[in-house]
Amino acid sequence: MAGLSRYAQRELLDHLMKVGAYTAPTHIYVALLTDASTECTGTDYAREICDSWDAATDADPCVVDNTGIIDFGTAGSGGWGTITHFRLSDAASGGTNWLTDATALSIEKTVNEGDPVTFPAGDLDITLD
Repeated sequence: MAGLSRYAQRELLDHLMKVGAYTAPTHIYVALLTDASTECTGTDYAREICDSWDAATDADPCVVDNTGIIDFGTAGSGGWGTITHFRLSDAASGGTNWLTDATALSIEKTVNEGDPVTFPAGDLDITLD
């Protein structure tokens, strides 16, 4: 679970209080990380677009999940390291992170050369705390 970044908090509050209009990003990108702050690097690694999410549940806490497969493809030479976290952003590189912290994956995965990396529908859960 991760909280909203300061940017996302401002956007949401301004929108809710009718002092600003929220403009959703064109795409939501999923980044893979080897710790809470280091994005993967390596041959053939790139953030993947995930624009398909279900509506927030009415549970406590509210949750949204990806509704489609997120396919990062296959790691190139040297692999991508051990994936431990993911993060959401509004750009293919750089951009604004929507969550304050990276979200830890329930299972860490060492990605070696030739390994595929995919997340099935429903695997990425986003909650706000």
